[in-house]
Amino acid sequence: MLLLIETATPVCSVALAHEGKILAELHSAEPNAHSSKLSVFVKHLLDECQVLPSQLQAVCVSSGPGSYTGLRIGVSSAKGFCYALGIPLLAVPTLQGMAAQYYAANPQYNGLVCPMIDARRMECYTAFYSRNGEVRAVQADIIEAGIYDQYLDRDEVVFLGDGAEKTRPLLGAHPHARYADDFLISASGMLPVAISKLANQQVEDVAYFEPYYLKDFVAKKSVVRGLR
Repeated sequence: MLLLIETATPVCSVALAHEGKILAELHSAEPNAHSSKLSVFVKHLLDECQVLPSQLQAVCVSSGPGSYTGLRIGVSSAKGFCYALGIPLLAVPTLQGMAAQYYAANPQYNGLVCPMIDARRMECYTAFYSRNGEVRAVQADIIEAGIYDQYLDRDEVVFLGDGAEKTRPLLGAHPHARYADDFLISASGMLPVAISKLANQQVEDVAYFEPYYLKDFVAKKSVVRGLR
C-alpha cells in the first residue's frame, strides 16, 4: 500500500495505491489547499479505502522543483508519516512524475514530453523526457523564440503543466509543438516511478531529505498592513 503526495504546484493531490493500481485520489487547486487540505485528504482516503496507517508500505512525495511553500508542506508531511510509522520515504522529481503521468495516459505517444512549472514572468522549470527516460536535465529556462528548436526540429514535443501556456505564443507555431491543455498534475502520476524506486530500494533518508528547490527562496515584502 503506497501513499502518494503531490504539492509542488498550486494543485494539492493525494492518492492511495495498492499492487500497482490507484485505489482512490483527491485533489484541489484552491488557494492555500496544501496547508488546509493535505492532512484532511490523507485521512479521507484511508477511511474511504478502509486502510489503517500501519498498512502503508511507503510514502512517496513529489520532490521538486516547484513551489517553495508547497514542497515544504508536502515533504514535511511525508517525512512525518514515515517517521511515525517506520516506513520508507520515496521521492519522485516533479517533472519526471509529470512526464510519467502523460506517457501512462497516452500509451500510443512516442515523442518527447516537456513538463513545465511556472517560475514567474517568462521563466519555467523544465526538462525533456522520452519513454526511455530523461533527455535533458532539469533547468530554469527563460522562454524565448527558438529556445527548444534542437528538440522540435527532430521530434514531436508535448508541452504540459502550468507553465506551458505562456510559451505558446513563442513556441506553438512550430509544426512539431503540441500542447496538453487538459493536463492536470496528479499524485497518481508518480506511481510508476514510485514502484520502480521501491523495488530497487531507492529510498530517502527520512531525517535529512530536503526538497529540490532549484532556486533559492526569496521572501517577498508583506502586503498586509501592519506587517513589515
